[in-house]
Amino acid sequence: IYQCDWSSDVCSSDLTASDAGHFLEARDGLRGASMYLLEASVTGTETALLAAACASGRTQIRHAACEPHVVELCELLAAMGVETQWIGSSTPTLDPPKMLRGAMHTLRGDCIEAASWAVAAAVTGGDVEVRGALAVDMEPITAVLDAMGLDFDLSDGRFAVRPSELHAVRRLTTNLWPGFPSDIVSLVTVLGTQAHGKTLVHDWMYELRLFALEQLSAMHADLFLCDPHRIIITGKTALRGRTLDSRDIRSGMALVAAALAAEGQSRVLEIETVERGYADLVERLTALGADVERVEHPPAR
Repeated sequence: IYQCDWSSDVCSSDLTASDAGHFLEARDGLRGASMYLLEASVTGTETALLAAACASGRTQIRHAACEPHVVELCELLAAMGVETQWIGSSTPTLDPPKMLRGAMHTLRGDCIEAASWAVAAAVTGGDVEVRGALAVDMEPITAVLDAMGLDFDLSDGRFAVRPSELHAVRRLTTNLWPGFPSDIVSLVTVLGTQAHGKTLVHDWMYELRLFALEQLSAMHADLFLCDPHRIIITGKTALRGRTLDSRDIRSGMALVAAALAAEGQSRVLEIETVERGYADLVERLTALGADVERVEHPPAR
């Protein structure tokens, strides 16, 4: 826990010497710098952008993340008076004013959430129209969905999905934006269980998502987990309901989609984790015609 006295530009911490943590201090304020990020981290890039907006002098960030929400943060900072260049590239440059001004920015739709609802419709043989996301933001995902045979219409602010005869793609590899995002790989893996053929999914960025998807095997999905980063899906298979454990936001939503496609009843535990990324999840599923009910955990004895 950190406490800052902005009048003196001094930050202090209430951590004791035995606690793990960091002590931060900027007595003379932040100064612009040229920095290279060892990893094109979204959170790391956004933190650097916010620091640059409050610094004196120019900052250039190299190997920056380029995701749409990073670009939106830059758009907000520009509206607040920060001079920005090369926004949307891996080397943004910022020149902050002496004083930031207030501004208003309306967030556009999240492309990952839009694609998640599209996959939920596809695996259940339904149709859905998602509004809000921009076509350019959706392109790295819809290129793969199109290759799998998904029937859809895409324009700015509208993503409509119709029942489709799906087929596998030979290999699918995640990458840094504008490559295929890791955040949607869990849902596309579930989509692969309902596609004819065999797909190798390679997510070199994270491993916990693929481990969480091992639960699909108990639903009669034909999966082979090669290692923490690669999984082979063979479809099309009829899924069976079972109890599932949602371990993170994206793999949790993928398991929800699998439960919707499965025959019989499924129970998804720790749904609160999924709802961090999908607001009003149960209500929206119900509105789409899903037979879903929230069951509170029984009190511990």
